[in-house]
Amino acid sequence: MIHYSSIEEVTLQESWLTIGVFDGVHRGHQEILRHLTEGAHTHAVPAVALTFWPHPAVVLGKRDDLKCLTTPEERAQLLGDCGVDVVITQPFTPELANLSARDFMRLVSEHLGLRSLWTGYDFALGRGREGTAEHLTALGKEFGYHVHTLSAVQNGGHTLSSSLIRQRIAAGQVESAAQALGRYYALSGTVVHGDGRGRKINIPTANIDYPRSKIIPANGVYASWAWVGGERIPAATNIGINPTFTPNKQTPNVEAHLLGFDRDLYGQMVRLEFVRRLRDELKFSSVEALLEQIRADIRQTREILST
Repeated sequence: MIHYSSIEEVTLQESWLTIGVFDGVHRGHQEILRHLTEGAHTHAVPAVALTFWPHPAVVLGKRDDLKCLTTPEERAQLLGDCGVDVVITQPFTPELANLSARDFMRLVSEHLGLRSLWTGYDFALGRGREGTAEHLTALGKEFGYHVHTLSAVQNGGHTLSSSLIRQRIAAGQVESAAQALGRYYALSGTVVHGDGRGRKINIPTANIDYPRSKIIPANGVYASWAWVGGERIPAATNIGINPTFTPNKQTPNVEAHLLGFDRDLYGQMVRLEFVRRLRDELKFSSVEALLEQIRADIRQTREILST
């Protein structure tokens, strides 16, 4: 997979393309990508995904608090894992948003030699979302491409969408989010120094400096998998403010206790995959009460991850 930061950097011929934000690259996206990549590779042409950053809803002023499921780098890697040959992360600006559908598709056709466009059921682009499937099909006759529109994918009786998955994660529903994503929801970050309280009570934790652009699960304790390099380690992960000690803290910490692991992790990258929510974050009356609950969390984590 080759990852470009702008369509202006790219010159292709006879490409097959899909366009969208693709936040999370969930199972609905994966269905589009399956058709795209299988068809493109059968015809020996590149499969291309054109996506955007920042999220259009933020640039257009529709959401000023939006947290995403994936960073641009994570999203490009996931698209590549689905078989996409070329990923373009186009900067989304007010000027781009103001382009007509015709001007945008002319730009795409000039740089990508577009021959086949694959979209989801509700896709539209261009100023005022004028580029519906019908309009894009008409433009295809001018620019020499065909449009293929796929039906919605359902999950738990709901139409699968990135916004639905974000809602589930914000509520701590990491199991149902995993079903919609087709994988565990994950956070990656460098291990940084915290207050050292975990080590003082003989339960050291890795304090993860996660990307602030990403949504994090609701405060609470989770059975998780921690990836250190290529090694997968069971972990009990706490997300929250540690109300027993710092009740006035505003920004949640993400702290993982890696079971049976005692190596120094400072400065290393750790990836956390959230498997199941165990409980809410609680305030305890004493350190001993906190320790008793942490030991129970560890036992439950072992049971969950051993199945």
